[in-house]
Amino acid sequence: MVVKIIDLSVNLEINPRGGVDSPKIAYITHKETVPMYAALTNGVITSDDAPEGLGYADEVITAGGHSGTHVDAPWHYRPTMNKGEKAWTIDEVPIEWFIGPGVMIDFSDKPDGYLVKAKDFEEAFKKINYELKPGDIVFVHTSAAAKFGTDEYFNAGCGMGKEATLWLTDRGVRVCGTDAWGWDTPFVYQAKEFAKTKDRDAIWEGHRAGLEVAFCHLEKLTNLDKLPPFGFTICCFPIKVKGGSAGWTRAVALFND
Repeated sequence: MVVKIIDLSVNLEINPRGGVDSPKIAYITHKETVPMYAALTNGVITSDDAPEGLGYADEVITAGGHSGTHVDAPWHYRPTMNKGEKAWTIDEVPIEWFIGPGVMIDFSDKPDGYLVKAKDFEEAFKKINYELKPGDIVFVHTSAAAKFGTDEYFNAGCGMGKEATLWLTDRGVRVCGTDAWGWDTPFVYQAKEFAKTKDRDAIWEGHRAGLEVAFCHLEKLTNLDKLPPFGFTICCFPIKVKGGSAGWTRAVALFND
């Protein structure tokens, strides 16, 4: 059996424009680590003994847990989940959640800042003739994907509201994701709405749906436009950061070719 793989994760890399979640990576060369032979062997192997005169390459990475493609844990949203339970950190979420049948919903036609409601998902699933099952992993393709790597990315794409998120979790979805910067609408649009209504419940409402039902979502996905609506498997196991609010992931879609 031949398995076709589509990579759904962006690189963890230095963003030349900076930004709130841009990692810092110090690259250490093979030459720079030659002295480590002596340090690691109490001088038995000296720098002069280094094969080809080289040591090993290494990196020192300083990055937030939400840099690059990552999985948000319920702890990220609020201290509690499931109407009062202590929220799971990323190392506590059941590993079984992160592999399952994949579904791709194309909302790339929605304008930046559009708040996705339950009816939008209802219409989208009717359009692709698919009925959700518990354990399905739902990824949302937005217009933000086309702006990744630009200054416009942070404020691009539609976002999932509380109603839309609970529509998914009510059907047994526990993992979902977006190729936008965040699961909710961009903050600039949340601010505009709050300025008009002063409704605090509308702030970060998609994330805060986890107060009612525990779920995880991925942010900063890529290549969702290369996926069919369904018929593939998603694997998106997060790094186990003890007590962490998120974990980096190499998310992939698998197809039996």
